[in-house]
Amino acid sequence: MTELREGKAVMTTLGYALLALLAREPLTGYDLAQRMRRSTDFFWTARHSQIYPELTRMEAAGLLTHEVIRQTERPDKKRYTMTEAGYVALRAWLAQPVRPAPERDEMMLKTFCSWLIEPWEAAPIVRAREAEHTARQATYEAMLADLEQHPDVRNRRVSTPAFSSYATLRRGIQYERGYAEWCRWLAETLESADGQDGA
Repeated sequence: MTELREGKAVMTTLGYALLALLAREPLTGYDLAQRMRRSTDFFWTARHSQIYPELTRMEAAGLLTHEVIRQTERPDKKRYTMTEAGYVALRAWLAQPVRPAPERDEMMLKTFCSWLIEPWEAAPIVRAREAEHTARQATYEAMLADLEQHPDVRNRRVSTPAFSSYATLRRGIQYERGYAEWCRWLAETLESADGQDGA
């Protein structure tokens, strides 16, 4: 939750994620949700129901401002822009050490308990996860190929949005590739064990 404490905004990580996107360009709440889906979904996601209240709190804290975009056939929309206070808050957060994040992976939890069901029951679940991670890897690799043509990436201009996106995509590809390879190994192991007695 974002709130004012002694004149400063107490921020959630979601708030910083929104500022990270708004630092690049002014966006509506809908645009922010779409960008999260396309740009940051492998390391940070949020639902519409989380984004809009956070934007309201951040604006009340002076980190954002908005302009109303009038529309004739649809409801008006708000386009948000970071204030100088927003930039100050984001830069201060960037300079802080990264806090350990709690790991919550339902696939790992199911794997931890997979001895309770038959291998033939578990294998399709693992194969589905393999397909998801393989597809995301392909999507990120296509995005990376486009970014590699950007002058800021080719010239290693590290203080640019393009290079920062490039760096996160490289990590995303490594993550998806590793997860898909692990799923493939586990699925093959389960499939070869199917029908055997014991371990």
